[in-house]
Formats: sequence, C-alpha cells, structure tokens
Amino acid sequence: MTAPLRPNNLEAFWMPFTANRQFKQAPRLLVGAKGMYYTDADGREILDGTAGLWCVNAGHAREKIVEAVSSQVAELDYAPAFQMGHPKAFELASRLANMMPSPLDHVFFTNSGSESVDTALKIALAYHRARGKGTKFRLLGRERGYHGVGFGGISVGGISGNRKTFGTLLTGVDHIRHTHDLSRNAFSRGEPEYGAEFADDLEKVIALHDASNIAALIVEPVAGSTGVLIPPKGYLKRLREICDKHDILLIFDEVITGFGRCGTMMGADAFGVVPDLMTFAKQVTNGVQPLGGVVASKAIYDTFMAAGGPDYMLEFAHGYTYSAHPVACAAGIAALDLLEREDGPGRVKALSAHFEAAVHGLKGARHVLDIRNYGLAAGFTIAPVAGEPARRPYDIAMACWKKGFYVRYGGDTIQLAPPFISEKAELDRLVNALGDALAETV
Repeated sequence: MTAPLRPNNLEAFWMPFTANRQFKQAPRLLVGAKGMYYTDADGREILDGTAGLWCVNAGHAREKIVEAVSSQVAELDYAPAFQMGHPKAFELASRLANMMPSPLDHVFFTNSGSESVDTALKIALAYHRARGKGTKFRLLGRERGYHGVGFGGISVGGISGNRKTFGTLLTGVDHIRHTHDLSRNAFSRGEPEYGAEFADDLEKVIALHDASNIAALIVEPVAGSTGVLIPPKGYLKRLREICDKHDILLIFDEVITGFGRCGTMMGADAFGVVPDLMTFAKQVTNGVQPLGGVVASKAIYDTFMAAGGPDYMLEFAHGYTYSAHPVACAAGIAALDLLEREDGPGRVKALSAHFEAAVHGLKGARHVLDIRNYGLAAGFTIAPVAGEPARRPYDIAMACWKKGFYVRYGGDTIQLAPPFISEKAELDRLVNALGDALAETV
C-alpha cells in the first residue's frame, strides 16, 4: 500500500549536508530567484551572500543561460559521450582550453566537483603507469582540504567530519599540514605574510614514503569549504618546486576558485603557479546545470595516446553517463559568454578592496577570532560554545536568515562569497547584517 502523503512531503527527501531533524521542524524553503536574491516560501527576499554554493556568480535566472538551456533541450536533449560526440562538447572544451594557463589544454568532462577530483586522481595514477612508473600509487592531500565526497575525494581530503564514518577509505594516502596559523597571521588581508615553510612538510612526507611511490599532491589554491584559508606568500610556488623536483603531479582543485572568484580567470593565475592537472565545476555553468571537469596538459594527454595497442582500444577506461551532457554544455557556453562579456574576474578585482575593508570592519565584533579574505571570498573564525564547537556559527547564520541574508556556516566558521554582480551597497548590507547577527548571538 502507498503511504499517505505528509504535508509538503518533507520527510521523503533525505537532505544532503543538512541537519534533517532540525530543518524539518522549521524548513527554509526557496521558491524563486532573480539576480542577487532568492525568494522564500513566505515571499521574503533573501540576499544571496554565498552565490548559491559558490557557483551562481553571474546572478540567478540570467536570460541568456535560460534561453540556451531551453533551446538545447528542444534540439538535442541527450547524447552519449561514449564512442559518440556532439558539437557543443567540443566547442565548450575549446573555450575552456583557451581560458586556462598554459600548458593546460585538454578537458575531460564530469558532472560535479566530486567527480572531477576522483577523475583527476585516476588520471594521475594511470599517467604514471603509462610512463612505466606504476610504483607511483600514493596520493597526497592536505589537512582541512575539501575535495568533494567521492571515496577518492574524502580520502585525500582533510576534513575529519567528512571522513570519520567511512572506514579506511583509499589506502596509500597521506596528508601535509594546513597553513592556517592564527598565532602569526590572524586578521590577514589577502595572502598571509608567514607560513611558506609549511610547504616543506611535503619534503617530510616524501622522505617517509619515497618519491618513487608518490603519484600526486592535490590542494585547493584557496581552501574554501573549510573556512576560506588563504595560502601564505610563496607557499604554492614552493609546492610546485618540490613536486617538480620529485616527479610528482601537482593538482589544483579549482572547483571554488575557478572562473573569477580570486579576481583572475583561475586561481592558478592569481598565485602565478600552474598545476599539472586542474579540476573545475560550479561557476562553469553559473550553477544552472551540473557540469565539471579536469584540465590536463597536452603532454599528459599524449602520454595516454602513445601508450600503444590498436587505435580502437580505450586509452583511459573512465567516464560518466552524463559526461559532456548537451544541456550542461549549452549552459556552460552561455555562462562563459556572460563571464567574458561582463568581465567577471575584473569586476571581482574592482570590488575586492571595498569587500576587504567591509569584512575587516568586523574585527573586534563579538565572537570573532579571525577574519581572512581573498577576491570576493571571506572567512570568519567564530569562538566556540564550550562542548559545541559548531553551534554558534549555526546560530549566527540563522540570525542572518531571519534578517533576509543567506550566509554559509560550517565547523567553527562563517563564510561569505557574494556573486560577482554585487554592488558595493549590497556588500555593505550583507556585512552589516552579519555584524548585527554577531552582536545578537549569545
């Protein structure tokens, strides 16, 4: 027998990364969105202070993207990417290749950041094997790193809450320290002055496992989901040097930093360091359709192509049913058109000084232990409630919600990542609302 429907049927949806019991007692339902604002079920406008989940940077319901998606559904709603192709997949890949720092120029499509990370890790392992270096099987990540929720991503990731429930995960994984040093870098503006030496942790891990056994290191240029941790000056360049020295691939997870958030097209451009592999997702379609990918150099791609065997054999046995989905590719092309036409990275750069001054204006506010920022991203470390380290950020975020502002909370942090279309007055309103919420929270 079919169970009777509950009011709104809230119970049927097992929500991701959500306190389901709490939410279903007092649901926060979004029913519309336009520009900088959501509309909730009560008809209130909610200023989107986190660009959805770091992805709706051109604002909601942009007409050109909506038109592109609608047109593509009517023309070609689905096409397999296995042994088949469609024009927009090649068009989008070419557009992306032209945006990337040299020599990154070959795109493997996925459907999310999590899939992109797992794909990049598999490319790294298979690449070394194709070179006759199959002993290079170890993968390195960083404490507090977030690389999605696939088994590969949570294995190289370093957020304990995402790992503790799932057993041993992948074997052959190790981690270097994170770079968040409050004793020397509290309230840094942009890149912290101190901490480049944290990169030398990589040498210690290499000495432990031997370089002949290590395939790749994956890091976020700016660690976003853990609370907006900015790399110290010189840190990423030092990682690049060490990886080159020991024939280890360097992977940048640019799911958050890609396509403008740092004031440059990619985070790699902001910090002047080019990885061997780069993951992307989120902003590539402005959040309208799921799409992600990995960008590799021609040298890595050619290594797979030159591995031998008949030319009808697969070079890389990997992919997804929805890789390069036609509708997602159409959304991606339209979103990149907007990003370039409106110079999203340039707009971020123009707003970043005002945003920096605004968020650091909350130094000294109640409960704030640290503030850090880069581009249009800011993280606040919040003093914990004894025995409940995650409680106060939740209370602060809910106070902002009641005022009509959506901010992200996680662990002991509050995070802001406003859309690129923000005006200075809207940034001020967002930061002022957060300040009021801090003052009101016990």
